[in-house]
Amino acid sequence: MFASYIQTLGKLVSTTRATARDGDDMILDSAVEAVGTEMMATHRGGNKLMFVGNGVSAGICGHMATDFSKNGGMRAIAFNDAAILTCLANDYGYEHVFAKQIEWHAAPGDLLIAISSSGCSRNILNAAKVARKAGCRIVTLSGFRPTNPLRALGDINLYIASQDYGFVEVGHLALLHGILDIQMGWGAEEADRQVA
Repeated sequence: MFASYIQTLGKLVSTTRATARDGDDMILDSAVEAVGTEMMATHRGGNKLMFVGNGVSAGICGHMATDFSKNGGMRAIAFNDAAILTCLANDYGYEHVFAKQIEWHAAPGDLLIAISSSGCSRNILNAAKVARKAGCRIVTLSGFRPTNPLRALGDINLYIASQDYGFVEVGHLALLHGILDIQMGWGAEEADRQVA
């Protein structure tokens, strides 16, 4: 049973659908490379990566902001501190907990990574809209319905075609780890051996 689960997970991640801002399909390898390049360019330009997500996706955001900072050497932050979330939810409503932080902290040239399993979370959608107004680039990760509204808001959109939270959440983590690991040189030795 577990082998079948892992096979299903692997297939879902490897068949992630990638689309550009205009909705055109992208080849997954090209999209992953473009996201990694965009992340590096954001950092080199003096800007930061900003991660937003709810629940387990917030955990992924914290994990990846830490790894992109510590291991990748990039400026990265996750907007999921409990004190600020509860403050903003109380004062502005939960649908604005990320948008307000982006409004305060985003600069033109920053990159928002917006993660939502359903692609329908109002606070994530609002965050993407505010980030766009602030002059940020946007990468989205979503799942569930292929027509979810988050997929229309990113410059690059990564969509996992599953209705199961577990597959979508683990898939999002795998995609982001893959992007970071490749930027850090994973696979370079193998590629060099194949060229030689």
